[in-house]
Amino acid sequence: MIRHRRGMTYDLFIGDRLFSSWSMRGWLMLEKFGLPYKTHMIGLYSGTMAEDMEPLAPARLVPALRLPDGTVVGESLAMAETLAERHPDAGLWPKYAAARATARWLCSEMVSGFTSLRSECPMQLLHCWEDFVPSAGTLADLERIETLWDHARKVSDASSGPLFGEYSLADVFYTPVAARIIGYGLPVSDKNREYCLGLLSDTPVRQWRAMGLTVQYDPFPYAQELRSKPWPVGGASKAKPLDAGPSINANCPYSGKPVSDYLELDGNRWGFCNPFCRDKTVADPEAWPKFMALIN
Repeated sequence: MIRHRRGMTYDLFIGDRLFSSWSMRGWLMLEKFGLPYKTHMIGLYSGTMAEDMEPLAPARLVPALRLPDGTVVGESLAMAETLAERHPDAGLWPKYAAARATARWLCSEMVSGFTSLRSECPMQLLHCWEDFVPSAGTLADLERIETLWDHARKVSDASSGPLFGEYSLADVFYTPVAARIIGYGLPVSDKNREYCLGLLSDTPVRQWRAMGLTVQYDPFPYAQELRSKPWPVGGASKAKPLDAGPSINANCPYSGKPVSDYLELDGNRWGFCNPFCRDKTVADPEAWPKFMALIN
């Protein structure tokens, strides 16, 4: 029998953060429940995906997870169940049996369903499209999603916040759905729009988006011939990258290493140890508690 060493690190393989909804789910499974991991990027839009995935064969899609013993797990639902099995005290599934069974149902239907919504409204986290007109199929998917969400709240008796009272894998699996609803201005009830905005306002989700914004795309995938407006959470940053210092701080707020890259915010200059640390902070300064603690 294999004995798992809980303290060892998982390897998570993901695609481009602005667009890969499944990668977001895989990352949230680890990030939100405090499980140790290292992230590895797969080139979805650079043309290197097949080559990058070769060491993970026969897994062929992102996300993929490599366990500490080297076992590779493909498919998001299998990853979720594997992590829940290995970390029974982390709370990935709801505590009570009825809620746990219902959460599994919702996640399974997310994996297999909502094809119109997923094909017509690819996830993108840059901005919100205005005047998007959903098809009848997408409207039917939205109605089904709201039915499932309402059922989850009846089972859990949670009138707001996470579907089952405490944050669980059900919220993980529906966060990219929330991004689609908000990003395309899709019609849902006020309480479910509030739920969507709550998911997108969560600090790890803001951080995921900010990291995605460090990559520039030309042309931008999934463009629409529509007007757009800023993303509702962290969408209008006042920070600007700078080519040179000096900065108020001598060490990066994330790594503690000496600074070499800089930004300006509210007339002050702050330093970071590399362009990625700087650019993710430029994208959404308030998403990063360590940076906010530094400037405050």
